[in-house]
Amino acid sequence: MEALLWWQYGLIALIFIWSGFVRSGLGFGGAALALPFLLLVMNEPLVFLPIVAIHLLIFSSWIAIKGYRSTKQIQQESSIDWAYLKKSLAIMIVPKLIGVFGLLTLPANLMTAIIFSIIAIYAVSYLLNKPFTSNNSYLDAVFLMLGGYFSGTSLIGAPLIVAVFATKVAKHQLRDTLFILWFLLVLIKMVSFLIADVDLQLIHQLWLLPCAFIGHLLGQAFHNKLQKVDTPTFFRVLGVVLLIICGVGFYNNFLL
Repeated sequence: MEALLWWQYGLIALIFIWSGFVRSGLGFGGAALALPFLLLVMNEPLVFLPIVAIHLLIFSSWIAIKGYRSTKQIQQESSIDWAYLKKSLAIMIVPKLIGVFGLLTLPANLMTAIIFSIIAIYAVSYLLNKPFTSNNSYLDAVFLMLGGYFSGTSLIGAPLIVAVFATKVAKHQLRDTLFILWFLLVLIKMVSFLIADVDLQLIHQLWLLPCAFIGHLLGQAFHNKLQKVDTPTFFRVLGVVLLIICGVGFYNNFLL
């Protein structure tokens, strides 16, 4: 990343602020909404993926510990749906490992088309205030396995996983439950980086972590307001974010 111009560094800093905002505000999308923009600045995924992964590990741990302490102090229901977390992780773990180690290789364009098409369908359903409420456990499992696989090959499987979680986990538990899930999934990804001797960009962590922290604080304030709105508004916001992901993804992969 040393060969970039000053304004490119500035853009990267702004994108990481945006990434922190989205991650903290919604509980997902920090990587999916940042990576397409980062790759427009510098088309080197393995430069940015370790940075995004380490940020996610740090902030997901912080959110989870904070949520656990606050619920324990006031003796209210846990902010984490542990039961569904364990169930979903059991479904995703094998596809996740397959994606991480590249045992199953699909054409990149086909993978991108599949995931963004599914995300777009969910986004439209949320905008119309008619989110999918499928009671078909087999269909849910298929989407979770696809999300786990895409999460293994990159870090953009989150929207597909969230599409299932949003209808299975209570709204007040959704964000913190997702943070625990992201921590576990990214931890697997980090192990693969270490095995492959990928540069973790530790020097650039020093100046990009504060950027992500600024975004995190802004996103926390947004999340607190979002918790107070009614359910239809919550789903519409979710739909808008998913459509943005689709738009950026399709543009970056098919129109450039």
